[in-house]
Amino acid sequence: MPLTPRRAALALMTLVILVGRVPAQPPAAKATDKDKDGWKKLFDGKSLEGWKASDFFGSGKVHVKDGAIVMETGSSMTGITYAGKDFPRIDYEVTFEAKKLAGRDFFCTTTFPVGEDYCSFVVGGWGGTTVGLSSIDSEDASSNETSKSKEFTRDQWYRVRLRISKPKIEAWIDDEKMVDLETADRRISIRLECRASCPFGLCTWETSGAVRDLRVRQLTEADKKAIAEQKPGENK
Repeated sequence: MPLTPRRAALALMTLVILVGRVPAQPPAAKATDKDKDGWKKLFDGKSLEGWKASDFFGSGKVHVKDGAIVMETGSSMTGITYAGKDFPRIDYEVTFEAKKLAGRDFFCTTTFPVGEDYCSFVVGGWGGTTVGLSSIDSEDASSNETSKSKEFTRDQWYRVRLRISKPKIEAWIDDEKMVDLETADRRISIRLECRASCPFGLCTWETSGAVRDLRVRQLTEADKKAIAEQKPGENK
């Protein structure tokens, strides 16, 4: 049957109506590696993707087991170093869980950026109980004002949290605030042997340790305002 102008117009009108009834498809969700609070996962729980074994002499084996990164006992230090180029340098927060598996010294000492400098948060050093920052004005965690003593139980997970802002360095173990140091006019540095942990890394000393749930986020403007309004000794 020939397609008359009237039939063509009716067919076009029918097509427009049918197309109009097709439900619009929702826009594709954008892939993101951050959760709703801005936390970015640094460890996938399955592999060492994004990490490398730290270049320590005589280090032990580094591997993934049961959803955690295990750093085996070496002749001195064993560790992991973040291999990415995107780790923040200031106004950020990092958190992870760690436990001592064997040995008598630090099991998750963390080296991290502080602006253009670096610092280390020692957890269980100098025989197993010293906690603090190395180094402040050239003094180690064993002797500067951040030094504290804490007992650590083998095979127990501890939550470590570090917050590095322009005014200060803060650190918690579980809910206990261990460090609250204002950094203005202070010389921040690391011990020579921790250079292999830069820009961000964790390590052990003659000890086997495990870490998991490594995450980082940038501080928000609200976070920075709250830090500026903190009173000395506040645990937030």
